[in-house]
Amino acid sequence: MNNEKTIKVVNGWVMLVVTLLLWGALAYTIYLVAQPEGKANPTPYVWAIILEGLLASLASSGFFIVEPNGSQVLLLFGSYVGTVKDSGFHWANPFYTKRKVSLRARSLNGEKLKVNDSAGNPVEIAAIVVWRVTDTYAASFQVDDYESYVALQSETAVRHLASSFPYDGEEHELSLRRNTDEVSTHLQKELQERLQLAGVQVIEARLSHLAYAPEIAGVMLRRQQAAAVVAARQKIVDGAVGMVEMALQRLEEHGKIQLDEERKAAMVTNLMVVLCSEQAAQPVVNAGTLYN
Repeated sequence: MNNEKTIKVVNGWVMLVVTLLLWGALAYTIYLVAQPEGKANPTPYVWAIILEGLLASLASSGFFIVEPNGSQVLLLFGSYVGTVKDSGFHWANPFYTKRKVSLRARSLNGEKLKVNDSAGNPVEIAAIVVWRVTDTYAASFQVDDYESYVALQSETAVRHLASSFPYDGEEHELSLRRNTDEVSTHLQKELQERLQLAGVQVIEARLSHLAYAPEIAGVMLRRQQAAAVVAARQKIVDGAVGMVEMALQRLEEHGKIQLDEERKAAMVTNLMVVLCSEQAAQPVVNAGTLYN
């Protein structure tokens, strides 16, 4: 059998009454044997005491409890019998070996890992993985220790994720910093494929820490600042050119001011200085003409 099988067992409260009756019968038999008048042939009573004691001991060892969102995996001499998932007080064959497997959701807060991204830059990365066991057979028998297996495979998946994407790539490609949702989806999918063997479902997987390694953090910060300045300047210039074009077009449409090429060039220069300068422009009053 390579799949989980859910089984029903005897109600524990019913068997508790039966067990108490067996212990009561044992006590009564011992009481009869201990009477002063004795018995002509005590052998039947001795065998009754042995049998009742054996049955009562076996019955007492069959009780177990299943908590909400918990389970007990039952084995009979090494063979898988089934899994009990109903919460409550139960009784099963005393010869069953019981393994407790929790079905609750668990959170794995991974440690910071130092990995090279796809561009070769050393980065620090960590992830939080929320998972739970859905197949108790696979969790118990397909891997040696499913909790350690989840931790190890999570670390491997995070390392592979970091080496598959750049920390901060171009606009047209996925990057760890900008495309957090897409990267997290990719991580969850890869983790689910890795943990399927252990009967584990990955509920959520997200990056909890992402940064350049300390030895290059300063250089990369200056690089990001330079890229931001260039992008801002490009947007400012594009906007200024559009505003100048619109101003010239409006003047020509109304026809109130006729400008030759030299005057247009002077206006363009002045407008570009005003619009692109980082400091407020200082007006200059020209008392003459453009040519004086």
